[in-house]
Amino acid sequence: MKVDRAAIETAAKELSNWGRWGKDDQVGTLNNVTSADVIAAAGLVRRGKVFALGLSLKEPIQSGLFGGRWNPIHTMLATGTDAIAGKQDVPAPYLRYADDAINMPCQASTQWDALCHIFHGDTMYNGFGADLVDARGAKALGIEKVRDKMVGRGVLLDIARFKGVDYLEDGYAITSADLDACAAAEGVAIRKGDFVIVRTGQQERCLARNDWSGYAGGNAPGFAFETCYWLRQNDVAAICSDTWGCEVRPNETTDANQPWHWVVIPAIGISMGEIFYLKELAEDCAEDNVYEFFFTAPPLHLPGGAGSPINPQAIK
Repeated sequence: MKVDRAAIETAAKELSNWGRWGKDDQVGTLNNVTSADVIAAAGLVRRGKVFALGLSLKEPIQSGLFGGRWNPIHTMLATGTDAIAGKQDVPAPYLRYADDAINMPCQASTQWDALCHIFHGDTMYNGFGADLVDARGAKALGIEKVRDKMVGRGVLLDIARFKGVDYLEDGYAITSADLDACAAAEGVAIRKGDFVIVRTGQQERCLARNDWSGYAGGNAPGFAFETCYWLRQNDVAAICSDTWGCEVRPNETTDANQPWHWVVIPAIGISMGEIFYLKELAEDCAEDNVYEFFFTAPPLHLPGGAGSPINPQAIK
C-alpha cells in the first residue's frame, strides 16, 4: 500500500480503539487478555524450560541517533576489594558487602513502550492530551498502568527462519502475508489476546559481529505499515521484536518518522516490546516445533514512565 500522511490519518481513524473499553481506559489492547487466557497460557508449561528474553545491559547498542539515549552505566558503590582492604571494617560493628547502581534511559535496552510514549498530534491513546506528560512524568497512560497485565500466551513468529536466512536484510518490510504464512508454517494460530513476538535475526547479526552500528535508529528489517491492520484484525495484546523500533527502516514514507508507531500506539493502543533477545528461544522452538509458550514481562513500577526496561520470560 502507498504510505503517506493521508494513509496514516486513515488508518488511525479506521483502527482506533478509543472508547472501546471506556473513556477512562489506560491499558489498551491488554484488555484483550482475560483471566481464562492467563489460566490457559499456564497450561502451556510442559517442560519447565525458561528462556530469558532480555538483552545484556552491557551490550553498547545505543548510538545517540534517537532521543539522546545512552548505554546503561553500571557503577560499583562498594566492592570485595574494598572489604579485603579493610575499608568497610570501621566503625564497628561492621558488615562486608558489595553494592552498585545503574544509570540508564528507560528504553536503552529490552523494554516496553508505554501508551504515553507516542503522540498523534496533540493527543495520546484514548484521547488523553499530550500535555498530560510533563517534566514530572505522565499523568495518564504511564507504564505503571500495565504492571499487572503483561502475562499470557506468547507466540514466536520466526520470520528469518521461515525465510531460510540467518537474518532479514535491513529495509526488509515484513508484510501481513509474511506473518500469516509464517504462522501457518509453524502450525500455530494467532488468537485474540496473544503476545506476538517476531524474530528478524538482526540483533543476532549484531551480536555475532560485535558491531551495533546503526542498530538504534538506523536501517532495519521490520513491520510494514500495512501490518497495523493485521494487528487490529487479530486483536493481539502486544507486539514485540528483536529490533530497536519494530517497524521497517528506512520508513516507507518521508511524510512522518516511524509512521507505524503513529497508528499502533496512539490509535490502536497496543503495547510494544523492543530489543528482545530471541536466539535461544527460537532455536528451541525450531527443535521441538512448538511456537507457543507462557509469557510474562512485567515492567518496573515506575509511575508516569514512558517506558520500562524488562527481562521477559518465555516458559515452555
